[in-house]
Amino acid sequence: MNKRLKIGIFMDSFYPTIDGVVLVIDNLAKELSKYNDVVMVVPYNSSVDEDKNRPYKVIRISSFKLPTTEYTVSLPKSKLSKEFKQLVNEHFDVIHIHSPFMLGSLGVKVAKACHIPIIGTFHTRYDFELNKRLKNKVITNKVIKVIIKTLNQCNKCIAINSKMIDVFKDYGYKHEPVIIYNGTDLKPLDNKEEAIDKVNKLYNFKKDDNILLFVGRITSIKNIFFILNSLKLLNEDGYNFKMLYVGEGADLKKLQKKIKEYNLEDKVIANGPINDRNLLSAIYTRANLFLFPSLFDASSLVQIEAAVNETPGLFIDGAVTADTVINGVSGYTCELDNTVYKDKIKEILNDKKQLAKVSKNAREMLGKSWETIAKETYNLYIEEIKKMSK
Repeated sequence: MNKRLKIGIFMDSFYPTIDGVVLVIDNLAKELSKYNDVVMVVPYNSSVDEDKNRPYKVIRISSFKLPTTEYTVSLPKSKLSKEFKQLVNEHFDVIHIHSPFMLGSLGVKVAKACHIPIIGTFHTRYDFELNKRLKNKVITNKVIKVIIKTLNQCNKCIAINSKMIDVFKDYGYKHEPVIIYNGTDLKPLDNKEEAIDKVNKLYNFKKDDNILLFVGRITSIKNIFFILNSLKLLNEDGYNFKMLYVGEGADLKKLQKKIKEYNLEDKVIANGPINDRNLLSAIYTRANLFLFPSLFDASSLVQIEAAVNETPGLFIDGAVTADTVINGVSGYTCELDNTVYKDKIKEILNDKKQLAKVSKNAREMLGKSWETIAKETYNLYIEEIKKMSK
């Protein structure tokens, strides 16, 4: 490595809130901290006891809880505020923002005050989330303009796959992003048979059951009900399968109610989140196919976790999150239609020989480690620092 850097990572959500982006910045910060000084700048939360046990420094910025959500929002900071001065006095070499909102904007201000590079990574199709919450395209478009203003102030933006470049440009981004993919901390299990047996006993699965899996936030925006409607058709065909939803979210109770309504209690399990990473790896290993028809996600960590454990995913044609997948080689895609999706599941599971090939390809082609991702990100920091010093 060229030099030890002081890195500021700014994000509008953090533990104890857990979502895909929080896991991304945590894993990235852990790896970067092995050869840099990393400071995480995130909203204040009363549950901060764990911060002192992290391998990087955490600065909590005053904030308030956003009504009807699990998220907190930081207040705008003037350049005269105590918190702004504290951040300037950290003497960062580079700032990396992972959100275009309050703390992302604060990161831009601090970077400009310190005359250092600002890097931006945006992980989300904000138009999907905003349209769902606001139900008003005029307001959504105004918020997108705010997002783009932040994007265009960055020295360099990172897209997490090539499809996200198109999203950036659709929003109005003026420059060319660099692609750095997400990674995973999960590794293939040493004893797969033992892991499979453990999961079979835990969920009362039979050895010959076809196990389907979704892992992620239980919310309609991720097409969890599209999955269930497809499974209803699959069940009507008399096909042998069991489905496991892993995660929590606003629509968990609604999902459980719908499972009962469809008389699928003996086929579909939705019990909430699993925090034991070894157990989660075992569940991925036991699953035959990972179902992820989301049009909202850009590049979800769970699809990489599944791939590392040789569980390929079934995605939707043209979805941003399907960008890294080659259909029939490292995963599968099909159109967003319940009957087509149901038939594709059957086609995949009925060809075990081809499924085994795709499973191995998924691990080899999609399973990047956070160590690799952190080195790529560090090299980008160095490149942008050199550009500013000329």
